[in-house]
Amino acid sequence: MIVRSFKDIEGTDRHVKAASGTWESKRIVLAKEKVGFSLHETILYAGTETSMWYANHIEAVICVEGEAELTDDETGQKYTITPGTMYLLDGHERHTMRIKEDFRCICVFNPPVTGREDHDENGVYPLLTEPEEV
Repeated sequence: MIVRSFKDIEGTDRHVKAASGTWESKRIVLAKEKVGFSLHETILYAGTETSMWYANHIEAVICVEGEAELTDDETGQKYTITPGTMYLLDGHERHTMRIKEDFRCICVFNPPVTGREDHDENGVYPLLTEPEEV
């Protein structure tokens, strides 16, 4: 059994801040736990815009605070995301988040992330793995 809080991981290597300066993520469950998914609390900052494309992952997100406009970059459809709203990127959709007020959400990734990921120039997280234990 693992028990930890987001407060426990503040300032550790599980507390990742984007090179872009648009978000930070506390990654409470990672690939090294070997449970088949990762779990994060992510905050995207008000007034920012982030384009993403999880070509290698499926992501489910539930908003717990704030407001954002989610655009499906493939169809142009826009959605308002507020507390209690979930979105699932089950088709690896390219998307853009425009943050109206600090947006705090809980995210689940499959396959799990290692904690070292940041978006590349295409908005993609690379598919990183943990070394096999001998």
